[in-house]
Amino acid sequence: MNKTVLTTAALLLAAGATAQTTLTIASVNNPDMVTMQELSTQFEEQNPDIQLEWLFLDEGTLRSRLTTDVATGSGSFDVVTVGAYETPLWAANDWLVSVDSLAEQYPEPFADYDFDDLLPAVTAQLTFEDQLYAVPFYGESSFTMYNKRLFDEAGLSMPEQPTWEQIREFACQLHDPANGVSGIVLRGKPGWGDNMAPLTTIVNTYGGQWFDAEGVPQLNSQAWTDAVTLYTELANECGAPGVTGNSFPEALQLMSQGQAAIWVDATVAAGFLAGTDSGPDLAFALAPVGPVEKGNAWLWSWNLGIPSSSQNQEAAATFMAWATSKEYINLVAEAKGWAAVPPGTRTSTYENQEYLDAAPFAPLVLQSMENADPNDATAEPKIAPGVQFVQIPEFQGIGNDIGQIFAEILSGGTSVEDGLARAQQIADDAMIDAGYY
Repeated sequence: MNKTVLTTAALLLAAGATAQTTLTIASVNNPDMVTMQELSTQFEEQNPDIQLEWLFLDEGTLRSRLTTDVATGSGSFDVVTVGAYETPLWAANDWLVSVDSLAEQYPEPFADYDFDDLLPAVTAQLTFEDQLYAVPFYGESSFTMYNKRLFDEAGLSMPEQPTWEQIREFACQLHDPANGVSGIVLRGKPGWGDNMAPLTTIVNTYGGQWFDAEGVPQLNSQAWTDAVTLYTELANECGAPGVTGNSFPEALQLMSQGQAAIWVDATVAAGFLAGTDSGPDLAFALAPVGPVEKGNAWLWSWNLGIPSSSQNQEAAATFMAWATSKEYINLVAEAKGWAAVPPGTRTSTYENQEYLDAAPFAPLVLQSMENADPNDATAEPKIAPGVQFVQIPEFQGIGNDIGQIFAEILSGGTSVEDGLARAQQIADDAMIDAGYY
């Protein structure tokens, strides 16, 4: 009987020694994050006491789900992919744990992390009251991607810095639906981070903005009318069909299959396209400008943060440090090739000759990111930082509502004039309700 008791105790001790902490990770469903999940088996091998569970959602659904979760402190997630827009806003509400405090409390995971290697342009957007509240998994700007073979066959030459009028001329000249080629592919799916992101950069470079310095909406301005008219005409006359259903994944597929001549979108797409059949035909230029030569290229990052409500912060910090480290970038390079590594996070990546050889677009990406200035992206003063967004809590709801109106305009359900009048009223009501004026 004593032997039985001893055996049982030994088994219980062994079970305790291998007890696992389960981390629940909520992530946007893009290719870089899927790669992170694939390679995370190596993390689990290195950390047998940590088990990972994943929830992948599209950008809009993820943002809504996470906002509710962190606001209520329900503790459903231990690690979340959080955008550059949300990070300082959530930090101000104590919804995220300071990375600086995590590194002090749990120094081991960050021993070789090298915070100084992170790109300053990216970490500046993740900082609140001199504390870092998330670490970048990948960063991006926006630029022009085009099929050079189609341009060469048509005798066209893309300038390093095109204008939107030039993009329109090129797109309509190359538009050939009979042969399955659209002149341009544009985002039309509703959402502040979807159709409104590229549109806002056009508004910026046409001299407009969402709000003035006091928070008064400016959506009934001539700049908004000009930008929306350009986007709508370009999408309907020379763009890919089904525009209101097109988001980043759909546009990526069309471009990778040679079914679109031009795509102005996130620089991260270049790494995805490099390994496709269309990869050798692709070339790159800066994001187009209008009359105002700023605010034409956005600045964004998807980052890893730890909600304050997580009960597993030490294990979460261990995973966060692993997935955003130099070692992880090398791991992706070994598994997928250097062109596929998460871009826009570390200076060392852009000093690595293997990466530069595999990713000829890299210098243009870095240039676009470093030139994007969230504090000076519009012709006139504005209420808060941001290039393709406005960093106030109300923007998420306003941007999504107006994204729906913009989709109506794109589909012909309402006119530019009527749509923008409704948009102005929605934004005005929301800002008055919030007490801005």
